[in-house]
Amino acid sequence: MTKIVSRLAALATCLAVAGWTAAPVAWAEDEKLELQTEVDQARTILNQFQKIPEKGIPDAVLRNAKGLAFLTVLRAGFIISGSGGKGVVVAKNDDGTWTGPSFIGTGGAGFGFQIGAQVSEFVMVLNTPEAVNAFAKGGNVSIGAQVSAAAGPVGRSLGADVMPQAAIYTYSRAQGLFGGVSLDGTVVATRKEANTEYYGEAVSSLAILSGKVEAPAGAEKLRADLAKLTAEANADE
Repeated sequence: MTKIVSRLAALATCLAVAGWTAAPVAWAEDEKLELQTEVDQARTILNQFQKIPEKGIPDAVLRNAKGLAFLTVLRAGFIISGSGGKGVVVAKNDDGTWTGPSFIGTGGAGFGFQIGAQVSEFVMVLNTPEAVNAFAKGGNVSIGAQVSAAAGPVGRSLGADVMPQAAIYTYSRAQGLFGGVSLDGTVVATRKEANTEYYGEAVSSLAILSGKVEAPAGAEKLRADLAKLTAEANADE
C-alpha cells in the first residue's frame, strides 16, 4: 500500500511539474507571436503611408533617412484619457540594407473629455545618426527634448534638395487621415524584454541598430519592403 501511495505521489509531482513547464512555454510562444504581429504591423503602416503619393513621405526624406520608427497608439477613455503604443525602430546600414527591429513603446495619461477609442499610426523618420543613437542607447527618448523633432513634410514629389529641418520627422495616420504631426513631449522607451524574446537571447538595442545582430527570419519581409522603398526613392533622385 505504501508503495502504491508513493508511486501515485511521484506521478502527481511529475504531472504538476509538466503543467508548470508547459505553461511558460505556451506563454513564450504567444508572446513571440504578438511581437511578430508588431513587426508585420510596421509593414502595414509603411505601405499605407505610401499608398497616396500626394500625402506620402517624400522620396527625398526617405532617401536620406538613417532610420525609421513605427508606432501604433491606442487612445481611450472617458473624462480621464490614457494612451499607450507599441512598435519597432530600424536603422539603415552603411551598405544601404536595413537592420532588424528593436522594440519600442510609449504610454501616458491625461485629462480630457473622450469617449471610445482611437487607433493612430505613427512613423518617425530618423534624419540623423544622432537620432538613431538616441534610440540605440536602450533607455528613454524624449521627443523634442533629447532630439529635435518636427512635423514632416508630405508629398512624394517634394524637391530633392530639401534639407532636414529636425533630427526626426513625425507623421501620423488616424481614421484614414494622413499628415505630419508634432510628437513633442512624447517619451519612447526601449522594450528590452521584447528584444530578448524576439531574438532568442539578450541583445542590446545598440547591437541591433548597428547591424551587429542578425535579423530573425520574421523580419525579412519588413527589411525587403524597406529595401524596395529605398530603391524606389533613389531611382527618383
